[in-house]
Amino acid sequence: MEKKFSVGLAGGAVTNVLFAKDIKDLSNALSSYGENVFWVFDTNSARLFSSLPEKRIVLESGEVNKNMKSLEAIISSALSFSSARDTRFIAFGGGVVCDMTALASSLYMRGTRLTLVPTTLLCMVDASVGGKTAIDYMGGKNLVGTFYPADDVIISVDTLRTLPEKEFRCGLGEVIKHAFLSEDSTLFNFLSENRDRIMRKEKAALEELVYLSLSVKCSFIEKDPLEKKGIRSYLNLGHTFAHALESMAGYKISHGEAVAWGLGRALEASTFMGLVSSSFAESGISLLKSYGYDMDYRIGRGDWISFAKALMKDKKKSMGCVKFVLLSGFGHPQLMSLDNTLVQKLCIESARVKF
Repeated sequence: MEKKFSVGLAGGAVTNVLFAKDIKDLSNALSSYGENVFWVFDTNSARLFSSLPEKRIVLESGEVNKNMKSLEAIISSALSFSSARDTRFIAFGGGVVCDMTALASSLYMRGTRLTLVPTTLLCMVDASVGGKTAIDYMGGKNLVGTFYPADDVIISVDTLRTLPEKEFRCGLGEVIKHAFLSEDSTLFNFLSENRDRIMRKEKAALEELVYLSLSVKCSFIEKDPLEKKGIRSYLNLGHTFAHALESMAGYKISHGEAVAWGLGRALEASTFMGLVSSSFAESGISLLKSYGYDMDYRIGRGDWISFAKALMKDKKKSMGCVKFVLLSGFGHPQLMSLDNTLVQKLCIESARVKF
């Protein structure tokens, strides 16, 4: 087990990010916590265990289950095993599992110990580090949540071997987003030059990919752990568009695919607003296309009302105005309002404009 780095968060909290050498190393690390633990799986991650621990709950997988009912099920199950404040909650799964387990851990007896074991690329580079916990509520994504950092995040890229290509690609959307938020082009170049190695899931390539991506995210988190300074909100590049698309589609479109689509729209908006050149935007869209994302997709005109309503639930809304994260170059994000007509042009097929 190798500790890659520690992330300093609000109130002196620290999350240790550890990389397991292999599945055996991961198993040994988890066994070291002893018996006073409560596990949370979903129906996908539970398959990675030949024999599940006794004190556990297995939830139905999918974003549609990231709700109050599942949160209550976690808390009720923990109580049924007589879990106490000194019990360690261990989330083993993707972003939905980790987000909900972390929220339950923050609420149960006002806080238990917490370890996250992300098993999807999306969760490894996004949901596992930073302390955000959440469930979806009333059609709004992540509307109910807390800040509650895990003590440990344990990553084993070996768990990605069984991940379907579609799910694997979901995580790459967040990685590419981080490449544009980075102040240098290291991650962007790595993605451009190692596409085949990454898609073959070569272990060394995946470990470097996850490390570089998390390094970018952590640089924003440590400057603004509770998202009070506006710095951390930059990590939502592409997400205002993405969350609205997910909500409008009833979460039938995966988060990673939506983020990739939203990143494309944010790059186009940045060009339209005169912040970057069209070649800069095209370089990002080309990279996204090279990883198999449909960057030409647009919503139908009949979906606009649902899409617009979802936009108004965005957490970055201020004084009734939705803010979008745009770019003026690598590592130079900024929050801006966009005219409703421009958003329509960016998102609706029949209103589409060329840049």
